[in-house]
Amino acid sequence: MAQWFLSYGGEQIGPLDTAQAISRAASDPEGFAWREGFADWLPIRQVSELSPSAPTRPVPPPPAAAARRSDEIDFKILGKEMQFVEVELDPGESAISEAGAMMYKESTVSMQTLFGDGSGTGGGGFMDKLLGAGKRLLTGESLFITVFTHTGQGKAHVAFGAPYPGNIIPVRLSDVGGTLICQKDSFLCAAKGVSIGIYLQRKILTGLFGGEGFIMQKLEGNGLVFLHAGGTIVERELGAGEILHVDTGCVAALEKSVTFDIRQAGNIKTALFGGEGLFFAELRGPGRIWLQSLPFSRLAGRMLQAAPQKGGSVGEGSILGSLGNLIDGDN
Repeated sequence: MAQWFLSYGGEQIGPLDTAQAISRAASDPEGFAWREGFADWLPIRQVSELSPSAPTRPVPPPPAAAARRSDEIDFKILGKEMQFVEVELDPGESAISEAGAMMYKESTVSMQTLFGDGSGTGGGGFMDKLLGAGKRLLTGESLFITVFTHTGQGKAHVAFGAPYPGNIIPVRLSDVGGTLICQKDSFLCAAKGVSIGIYLQRKILTGLFGGEGFIMQKLEGNGLVFLHAGGTIVERELGAGEILHVDTGCVAALEKSVTFDIRQAGNIKTALFGGEGLFFAELRGPGRIWLQSLPFSRLAGRMLQAAPQKGGSVGEGSILGSLGNLIDGDN
């Protein structure tokens, strides 16, 4: 049976069955209506199914492609080295994000924490939600996700900030066949309706030495998603059979059609003393890939090496070394 949602002055009512929706629409037709299969909210007066004379027979289910329709959102990406994305919401629209990613929001945008990935519309049983939460836990994410919904009138904005220096990548999933594979922890926010799952590497060597392990994130749906990656981002289109060798940590995201494998980095001497590790990633087209110039693991490793507790020096320019630090009070 179809589930209807009605909106009056920014206040959302539902889910309602068809009979309930017709009754409410008859008492107050000055609002908006939505059900699965609708691309957007429509004025109640324009929805023939909610006419008092309309039969109350069940509305046929929407096609499979429309069953998980993401909200249509507008956005702006601001900043250079430390970017954030500002999402513009219409009444009733929602965006989802990782816990702690919000930068600011307007007062008409409500926050709700959901158990799972927030891709549903409130339906589904406990086991469905548990499965969604379990998939996120395997990728190192929180069991919960935050949903931001515009409950007022006009336009409202909510912004999400990047966790470390880099760039934000906007991708519309409908442009990449509905599925995007990306590194763990790269998901920042998305339109509500996007499903956040896991992608398992099928080859054991790729899982062991591929930089991201066996498990990567898989984003599915047809809406906008926003990823964050370190340093400068390069987007490339690989032709059929075209091969590109990449440092394993520099693979930020790829289309499902791209084959991800690993290869040994030259001979033993090159692998041991070349400074690039034992293996590199081999990406084979067709499809689009996104590469990052500064993986967070590389940034964290350099910071750890420079830490005084690990032998690094806060006074790197001093020829006195540790003695100089003792004299000038750094230690």
